[in-house]
Amino acid sequence: MLTQVANQLVEKIKKVQGAVDVETTVKPGLPAFAVRLKDSAVRELGLTAPQIAASLRAYVNGDVATYWTTPDGNQVEVLLRLPREQRERIEQMNKLPIAFAKDGSPISLDQVATIEPVFNPEVIRRQNLQRREAVYAGVQGRTSGEVNDDVRKIIKATELPPGTSFMVDGAGKQQAEAFNGLLGAMGLAVIFIYIVLASQFGSFVQPIAIMASLPLSLIGVMLALLLTKSTLNVFSMIGLVMLMGLVTKNAILLVDFANHARKAGATVPEALLQAGLIRMRPIIMTTMAMIFGMLPMAIALNEGGEIQAPMGRAIIGGVITSTLLTLVVVPVLYSYLVRERKPAKKAAAVVDEGMVAVPAE
Repeated sequence: MLTQVANQLVEKIKKVQGAVDVETTVKPGLPAFAVRLKDSAVRELGLTAPQIAASLRAYVNGDVATYWTTPDGNQVEVLLRLPREQRERIEQMNKLPIAFAKDGSPISLDQVATIEPVFNPEVIRRQNLQRREAVYAGVQGRTSGEVNDDVRKIIKATELPPGTSFMVDGAGKQQAEAFNGLLGAMGLAVIFIYIVLASQFGSFVQPIAIMASLPLSLIGVMLALLLTKSTLNVFSMIGLVMLMGLVTKNAILLVDFANHARKAGATVPEALLQAGLIRMRPIIMTTMAMIFGMLPMAIALNEGGEIQAPMGRAIIGGVITSTLLTLVVVPVLYSYLVRERKPAKKAAAVVDEGMVAVPAE
């Protein structure tokens, strides 16, 4: 049953586009003969399966009857079994007496059992104390994620016999675990960035304007991967984690300069205008430095560079879009989140009528 299910799954996976070199651990096995007992005849004659097995073992494999001591003192086993010419064919085995009735008449094997040709497995594979068979496949022409999705659909649509189940393992499972770990790392990165910014700026609102640049970088990442025909794999996800710290620096420069300008007496629009004009140059310089630094990795000039190329492409695309959009989005959010300071009221001198101020001598 397990072999049949594995072979059916192999035939279905071969039809999946992009799945190549589909193999299974199911092998034909070694040819053998199985002795099938006739339950009614065995019960009627009062025999048991161990008795019949012991008799056949003595005929075919032999049984140690005694030991013989050689003249030099060594003990040799005396193996008792049928001659080779009497145990070469199945017809001969059927006529072998495996027991004797009360009246002394022999009971041949064909009276209580039948002999059938079978194939015994070369290796019996187990996992968690259960029999298992594996199906392997490579990927070519499509991403592993797309092929895995198609295979999972086949598994869900397959009705299994009782006692059998599927378990997806291999590179697909490892990739899913890596993606979950990287998503958790991105979530922790966002939380830690907010905590650090809130403590440094002394505000719970201003970090929101700064962290607005994080989703803006995702636009560039997806566009860069789409234009370069790259996939969202482990390396591009690592690039996303790196972008969490890179893209916030531009917003930090704008917000920090705007805060200093407001402390000097400038209004919010004036502070944002000064921040955009003065901080534009260092923002562009750091962005260009990051782009040209990641360019060799994105081009993948060396052998095996295509594996790490998605990380460089994701960083370049995210840095470009976050830089351009941060100069527009962050000032707008800052103007909504930060309130204008109210001017201090000037003290007014009041002189009541009928009173004259006399200077002290």
